[in-house]
Amino acid sequence: MKNELILILDFGGQYNQLIARRVRECNVYSEVVPFDISIEKIKEKKPKGIIFTGGPASVFGDDSPKCDNKIFDLGIPILGICYGMQLMTVTLGGTVEKANKREYGVTSVNIDNNSLLFKGFNSFNNFLMSHTDFVETVPEGFKNIASTPSCPNAGMENKEKNFYGIQFHPEVVHSENGINVIRNFLYEICKCTGDWEISSFAKEKIKSLKEKIGDKKALCALSGGVDSSVAAVLLHKAIGKNLTCIFVDHGLLRKNEGNEVEEVFKKQFDINLIRVNCKARFLQKLDGITDPEKKRKIIGEEFIRVFEEEAKKIGTVDYLVQGTIYPDVIESGLGKSAVIKSHHNVGGLPDYVDFKEIVEPLRDLFKDEVRKTGLELGIPENLVYRQPFPGPGLAIRIIGNITEDKLNILKEADSIFREEIANAGLHKTINQYFAVLTNLKSVGVMGDERTYDYTIALRAVETTDFMTGVWSKIPYDVLEKVSSRIVNEVEHVNRVVYDITSKPPATIEWE
Repeated sequence: MKNELILILDFGGQYNQLIARRVRECNVYSEVVPFDISIEKIKEKKPKGIIFTGGPASVFGDDSPKCDNKIFDLGIPILGICYGMQLMTVTLGGTVEKANKREYGVTSVNIDNNSLLFKGFNSFNNFLMSHTDFVETVPEGFKNIASTPSCPNAGMENKEKNFYGIQFHPEVVHSENGINVIRNFLYEICKCTGDWEISSFAKEKIKSLKEKIGDKKALCALSGGVDSSVAAVLLHKAIGKNLTCIFVDHGLLRKNEGNEVEEVFKKQFDINLIRVNCKARFLQKLDGITDPEKKRKIIGEEFIRVFEEEAKKIGTVDYLVQGTIYPDVIESGLGKSAVIKSHHNVGGLPDYVDFKEIVEPLRDLFKDEVRKTGLELGIPENLVYRQPFPGPGLAIRIIGNITEDKLNILKEADSIFREEIANAGLHKTINQYFAVLTNLKSVGVMGDERTYDYTIALRAVETTDFMTGVWSKIPYDVLEKVSSRIVNEVEHVNRVVYDITSKPPATIEWE
């Protein structure tokens, strides 16, 4: 399933996961590893190529991340991106200087399309630049293959050794034909054949789980999200009734979601499912809490405590199943990337559940690959492609203190928004859309009376990677209908606003 491998050395850039995903989109398997991975480990993995990522550091810093210099003696093709190019430059004898002005944004780059890296490109192409330092002189044996007016060495190559460096970011959607730069590196330079196919993952994983677990018992924490759902169905198809799922319904899900989860997993798949309704318990713990990070920690901790209590009733199990996916592994396991905010998902391991081993059947997959696997398993499309939803649920879409009344207001408003987006046929073109209950009250007029009620904010974003995104240009008539319905049908709301901020500078979620 994955004979060919490209290693992504993580130097702390925010787009590192995206590079790995782009490689996989070209049907080549990729892994993100720490920048200081040992040469012995690299040799063991036998990669067809290596990519150095960008990062926030400067090569001039005393503590700037550096890989083992022997990596350049392995005879393996290397592509350095942004910081990765600068590191390659100084390591191999070139010079890097600080720019007078930071270059950020989409820039027209003059490229040498005789280079294999730019095969099939025109002489000029728009790429995203994001850097302060720049390569002043390329190392001996290298030649310049790209430039901009303010960055004379925006690309370089040593064709003999298969070393390439680019100052821009081909992995982001802002870079025109950027994926073709990556594809050229994989196929023209690394000579990959492309043997990574997600379609075969489910069958092979079920087979390996059967061999591993046999007739032993497994326990899964089912949140209703796509990751835990796909993990649960994979295990169920492998070991049947030897799997038990505990669904901790904290009451912070969207309208009717708890019932939908129970319906699918109990009736369609006949999975052993224990649903624990504990909304009151979570609301009590969250009472008076306004800080979003505290909300996350409280919900994560309480989720684990409830799961432990239910697991004790079951007794000893052999395996604990987790819906960990590859971005979780990268974020928690490498610890190198610059942190922008804490992870959305409820996480952590139970301390007191009696199990022997953890099973993470999705730990090699990105979110889009998990969704494709879910469809292969027969999970309903509306569940597989349901709107991305943070583990803390609606708790971080209610600004300020959380009460049951506020929760009900948001559930109704959010349901109307999602319903009208679907009615307008926009549900597959907008990647994420939801309502936020702000902590803002304002004066309004309803009937002949003045009101002083809440403001609902609507958020809709179009993105391919969730690392960046632009606000969706929803037609005015759709927004008008949503606003009218929310104000008329949801009590204690007298104003609806639409968030037209892209990411960056904003995040997709409000908290």
